[in-house]
Amino acid sequence: MEMVGGSADAIPGLLSYGWAGLWSTLASLLFLWSMVQDHLPFQLEEQLSALARRALAAVTPYVTITIDEHDADSFGRSEAYLAAEAYLGATFAGRASRLRAELPGGSDRVSLAVDDHVEVTDAFRGARMRWRKTRTLRRGNVIAWNPREEERRAYCLTFHRRHRALVEAAYLPHVLAEGRAATVRNRQRRLYTNNASGDWGGGDDGPRAWTHVKLEHPSTFATLAMDPDRKREVVDDLDMFRDGRDYYASVGKAWKRGYLLFGPPGTGKSTMIAAMANYLGYDIYDLELTAVKSNTELRKLFIETKSKSIIVIEDIDCSIDLTGKRKKKKKDKNDTRKKKKKAPWEEEDKDEGSKVTLSGLLNFIDGLWSACGGERIIVFTTNHKDKLDPALIRRGRMDMHIEMSYCCFQGFKVLAKNYLGVQEHDGELFGDIRRLLEEVDMTPADVAENLMPRSKTKDADACLRRLVKALEEAKEAALLAAKAKQLDGIKDDEGTDDEDDSDDDGSVTSRGHPSDGDEKSAKKEEM
Repeated sequence: MEMVGGSADAIPGLLSYGWAGLWSTLASLLFLWSMVQDHLPFQLEEQLSALARRALAAVTPYVTITIDEHDADSFGRSEAYLAAEAYLGATFAGRASRLRAELPGGSDRVSLAVDDHVEVTDAFRGARMRWRKTRTLRRGNVIAWNPREEERRAYCLTFHRRHRALVEAAYLPHVLAEGRAATVRNRQRRLYTNNASGDWGGGDDGPRAWTHVKLEHPSTFATLAMDPDRKREVVDDLDMFRDGRDYYASVGKAWKRGYLLFGPPGTGKSTMIAAMANYLGYDIYDLELTAVKSNTELRKLFIETKSKSIIVIEDIDCSIDLTGKRKKKKKDKNDTRKKKKKAPWEEEDKDEGSKVTLSGLLNFIDGLWSACGGERIIVFTTNHKDKLDPALIRRGRMDMHIEMSYCCFQGFKVLAKNYLGVQEHDGELFGDIRRLLEEVDMTPADVAENLMPRSKTKDADACLRRLVKALEEAKEAALLAAKAKQLDGIKDDEGTDDEDDSDDDGSVTSRGHPSDGDEKSAKKEEM
């Protein structure tokens, strides 16, 4: 066979020379570009980069989506960037060649993320997705007015153009949902309290309406002293709410749930709230109504809360006066006294209390603003359910009313296991406690205090006997109180009779006849 252009023996030498020349040319071009780049105007560099990207797009079948670390109109980090970072960290932590460890503020758990310039490959419904994290430093001769402009971090998602519809419709929502779920699993849960409006100073992230600390309450439903059947109802209701996003949307309701906890002090209302937060993995916002000056501030506080949270108003019957807001004050027509005129500064300071109204609180619970964000639980606690306005606790606002009552025997068994590690007892102490709890009202807090060991030896029998003694004393005190009340009732009845007799003595009946006392005195005078 005849070869055109030279013998076949010369072809390998030409190819090796050609590749070497190509690499040498590329190296020279890169070196020249690095020298010229520092002297090019910034606008020209951007135009050249755009031309290069268009030229590359014309010959490559792949599409790249860039997710920047910061939004263009915000100083905070992009939610999409954080979701992608959490998703990649959770998905590829065991496969990536380089990882970066971070300790988020206020957290005790280290989070892992894919390191800069590391590429990982994901598979989704038969499509191949390539992720790469980039980090670009700004040029030295450009002044950065914002620290975030000194460097640019981004996640780049590259895929074949035929999968574009799949990525937009399914894959990106999947990354966002899984990233948010991973963030919730790894985050440090927090306990928030609202600041007074005068302390809402502007910070890097805007007004600080809430202050937070770590939520480290150890309460769980397993350690909650409560009737097991009632406890199971609460847990099932929480499960239904947590998994009910689509259901709430289908019935046209905001994704929220209201719980009213009522009962005597010491029955575990606050412990129940902590158990709910630990079970769901939610934050707690403890709202102090007395620090809220108006309905507008209440609305702003609600907007600042996040999803997956429990908003708590404790002792709502004692926080502010909500029962009399609907009543109009009647003016006394006979009161002609003139009001004393006050100075302007005295008029301004005459009412420093909260001006939150019942209407504002109802809108907070069940108005249009209550649908902002979704996945929120609102909890009211009270010692006196009958003092609350019926409109405040009706179904749809407070969907589930949970009575936190006195300790029952099943609740005692939970406390005995928690405090003493005792589930059953061979002696008669458990039987005595069962009988006494059926006869005496004692709160779980009092039962727990008597069960708490007073020494390191943890003498379970001594603690149980102390509880029996406390229950017997409470029983005797209740009997004495009942007898005293009965005697007071008898005295009141006798006093009423005496008053009636004294009224009859020396008095004239409606018919004008003398009373019995007058008849007796008349007979005595005749004798």
